[in-house]
Amino acid sequence: MPPRLPMWMRRSLPPAAEGRRIQRLLGRLELHTVCEEARCPNRTACWHEGAAAFLILGDACTRDCRFCAIPHDSRPAPPDPAEPARLADAAAALGLRHVVVTSVTRDDLPDGGAAQFVAVIREIRARLPGAAVEVLVPDFGGNPAALDAVLAERPDIFNHNVETVERLHPAVRPQADYRRSLAVLRHAADTGARTKSGLMLGLGETDDELRGALADLRRAGVALLTLGQYLAPSAAHHPVARHVPPAEFDAWGEEARAMGFASVASGPEVRSSYHAGELASAERGTA
Repeated sequence: MPPRLPMWMRRSLPPAAEGRRIQRLLGRLELHTVCEEARCPNRTACWHEGAAAFLILGDACTRDCRFCAIPHDSRPAPPDPAEPARLADAAAALGLRHVVVTSVTRDDLPDGGAAQFVAVIREIRARLPGAAVEVLVPDFGGNPAALDAVLAERPDIFNHNVETVERLHPAVRPQADYRRSLAVLRHAADTGARTKSGLMLGLGETDDELRGALADLRRAGVALLTLGQYLAPSAAHHPVARHVPPAEFDAWGEEARAMGFASVASGPEVRSSYHAGELASAERGTA
């Protein structure tokens, strides 16, 4: 049985009216969000604030990570060429000033889905020229041409999560590779991109392993960092080893800033796209 949520993880929910409005909009435009597909615990709060993180390239992933609630399918549907325009319409309807776009992993596609990211960035910028665009990309199998195609569009934030420490990758992300993820981030940083990454705590990592992962991310040129509590989507997923107290998150945040990260969000409720615009603004303020 998974450990019960401690008091610091329990929060009252805001009114659901705005969330229902966003769900209706997304349903009408046939769009997915990582908020829903990954069962993010912050989705009600984000929707109440009029925010959403879009999920492109379908709602099924070719990988089967043990921490993630998104369904696995080795042969998902082909990319929808009309999806980028619909997404830009949704971002405009929501009045977003910072648009977060992520995707399922599409190892079935030669470019891993990079062309769809390119099309989405272009549509958002045509529809909302003043909005910042943050992409949270898969590793594209380490394909440099796919990475360069996305980076050529100069997204305001280039995000790729390593998720956990190197030792736990085979158990938590068996089809991913820790060093490949670092290489993706290093490649992006070398092009001048503002890079971001995130780690989940409570998967069984040690302090020394976490400290080593933070050092690896800094060496890879990562400027923005998120640290949040891992919550198992179901009993079939990787178990929660422990719930990390808020004071520990605060201490890790301070240590990360001392290591040179320009902007850090660290707390039990933090997720990669939660208050993403605020994290990016804080980083700009330190530049």
